[in-house]
Formats: sequence, structure tokens, C-alpha cells
Amino acid sequence: MKLRIVGTCMAALLSVVLTTAVKADMKDSWITTKAKIALLTNDGFSVRGANVDTVNGNVTIHGKVTTDADKAKAEETVRHLDGVKSVKNLLQVVPEAEKKVVAANDSETKDKVQASLKNDKRFDDIKVASVNDGVVLLRGKAHGIDEKLVAIETAYAVSGVRRVATEIETVEK
Repeated sequence: MKLRIVGTCMAALLSVVLTTAVKADMKDSWITTKAKIALLTNDGFSVRGANVDTVNGNVTIHGKVTTDADKAKAEETVRHLDGVKSVKNLLQVVPEAEKKVVAANDSETKDKVQASLKNDKRFDDIKVASVNDGVVLLRGKAHGIDEKLVAIETAYAVSGVRRVATEIETVEK
């Protein structure tokens, strides 16, 4: 009888510990995804190659920005997200003059982004609403926040894209 009670207590304790760990991982994953979206779509600055790591609410951001002011704005943007305890800012400042940019006109850029999105069935409901001076506006519906992030990253990977703005709605399957 004592062995059964001890076994039941151990199982309950293990369940609580595992549930807490899973919830922490899910929260970190949510913070990472929200931070990446904020860095990739913010109107006040642009982060190239945005990469975000989150452990227990402590966020590390990587990528490239063109000014020190953009670096500070990016950090502040992430710092204000729910659940963020601290931000380690490893963004590199690479001035525009030092960056090799492939010039492309907006029409070509729109075609390339649309083609890139069309290659993935998950993005059937996401379209390029417009492109203005390399700023791509995506519109439509994504099945979850992770899918929204991948659509934004897919658009960002296209040459000629300077920034991505989004009006993508997230809906659950």
C-alpha cells in the first residue's frame, strides 16, 4: 500500500514538473516567434537575418541593422513583448554604404515574392498586396503564428525586398 502511494505521489510530481517544463518551452517559443515577427515587420527600422533565441524569457537577438539607433529600437521593441525578462542585443550595425544591395524594381520584386509564396501550399491564402520601394505588404490568412512567421521570412529572403509589412491574420486550424 505504501509503495502504491509513493508511486502515485512520484507520478503526480513528475507530471507537474514535466507540465511546467513544457509550458516554459511553449512560452519561450511564443516569445521567440513574436519577437521575430516584430523585428521583421516593424515600421521604424529593418533587421536583416533576424534570429532570436529565448531561454526562460531571456531573449538574445542577432542580425544586421543599418544604424545604432535601429539597434536600440530593435532591442526596445523586443523588451516590450509580454514574458520577456531580459534582452541580449547582438545585432550588428552595417551601414547602408557598406551593404551590397541588388537593385530590383517593385514589379519584379512582387512577382518574385508571389512565386516564392506559391511554392508552399501553406501560403495559398497569403498574397502580396503591394510593393513600394522594396517594402512588401503581405495580406491574407495563416494557420497559426508560426506559419505567419515563415511567410514573412519567405518574403524577406527574396532579393530586392528591403522590409516586410504584414496584414496577415492568424486563424487556428
